[in-house]
Amino acid sequence: MNKETCISILLGVAIGDALGVPVEFKKRSYLKENPVTDMIGFGTHKVAEGTWSDDSSLTFCLAEAIIEGYSIDRSAEKMIKWYTENYWTADNDVFDIGNTILKAIVKLRSGVPASMSGSSSVNSNGNGSLMRMSPLIVYLQNKPIETRFNVVKAESSITHSHIVSVIACFYFVEFGIGLLQGKEKHVIYRELQQTLPVFLTSQAINEKEIKTFERLLNEDIKGSKVMTILSSGYVVHSLTAAIWCLLNTNSFEDAVLQAVNLGDETDTNASIVGALAAMAYGKSQIPEKWINVIKRKNDIIDLGSRLAGII
Repeated sequence: MNKETCISILLGVAIGDALGVPVEFKKRSYLKENPVTDMIGFGTHKVAEGTWSDDSSLTFCLAEAIIEGYSIDRSAEKMIKWYTENYWTADNDVFDIGNTILKAIVKLRSGVPASMSGSSSVNSNGNGSLMRMSPLIVYLQNKPIETRFNVVKAESSITHSHIVSVIACFYFVEFGIGLLQGKEKHVIYRELQQTLPVFLTSQAINEKEIKTFERLLNEDIKGSKVMTILSSGYVVHSLTAAIWCLLNTNSFEDAVLQAVNLGDETDTNASIVGALAAMAYGKSQIPEKWINVIKRKNDIIDLGSRLAGII
């Protein structure tokens, strides 16, 4: 596995995250008047520029779990360590955590197995599992599709076990694998419209749940107007927004800034597109000024190198 690619993915997540952290929850109307154009600090969470949040922390935890020998139990252990010991935090501080993830960690700490700790409620389809999935793109790229789906399902289900969250994570991983294979992003988008519904149906998934992804699976979302792209924490909104940003821009910088300036879930949505854009354009296209300001830059680069080494 190309070391630079793994490093790029993890840096892409952290940079997108850090760009969005200062304006998390800001409305699109505010950002239209005050667009984010560069790395800034403070704002919503009052943290220094280059500080990433739980999106990156849990991505890095999953990467470590893969490096050590992946299992959902090991992944769950890393999540607990993050929450209780500030493991893989930017500045030794967990300053942001979603309710569904917190509930899962509470269950895990009380002895509930990782296979049963996630919420299966339709109202718990936030983006908290989608945001950490990018290391699985690397881990699963050469495995059969059934294995890919089952691993994604199990990992998502540690926190988010509803099938909508699982499908969103699976779509993201499949898109990323296409990028690793060198396919052009619009080609991947069209291919997934053909292959994904067939595969999901073969897994006996309710057609109603598959139709939740109607826009991605049946429309040419690239041509959608920005006002139709929602950017809330709902996992379908986050995935759709990230794919829309990727398809409607032509550089890493433009993709992540587009995601941030959609507003609301700025950090998570930008971190998701950051991973994909890093694969699409490569490390050389990630602005050096952003890499240099990212907290724990060298640790992230080392993590990417170690992840590449086990593939």
